[in-house]
Amino acid sequence: MTLPQLPISTPAALLYGIVAAAALIYLPFFLVAAGRVQVGFQAFETPRALVDKLPIYAQRATWAHQNAFEAFMLFTAAALMTYMTQVTSPSAAWAAIAFVIARTFYPLFYVLNFVPGRSLMFATGSFSIFTLFILSLKQLG
Repeated sequence: MTLPQLPISTPAALLYGIVAAAALIYLPFFLVAAGRVQVGFQAFETPRALVDKLPIYAQRATWAHQNAFEAFMLFTAAALMTYMTQVTSPSAAWAAIAFVIARTFYPLFYVLNFVPGRSLMFATGSFSIFTLFILSLKQLG
């Protein structure tokens, strides 16, 4: 099955995907900030200890924020590897877009404690990364 061509090039989808993924790291942090305001910035000098005092939604947002850093590193490596090996297939562009969409919904499902949705978004993002790595390695021969 071949995927339809997108209106942007594969290299553009990869690079825009990296930028979007970087911005998405901070999406859950807005809820963390709201939680910090709610508890009155107690223990502000030790922000890691503050997590235990936050409301559960802000704790979950903190964990989603931390997970976003982990996912970003792998995605960036995969996207840059795909870019550098000059993969131009629509599959690579769709994988980059799927990653960004999954990582957009991941923190929402995490904060709402909707485990099936969170797991599906994690799996989709991981599959997207794996796809980019495989396409890059196939391009090398």
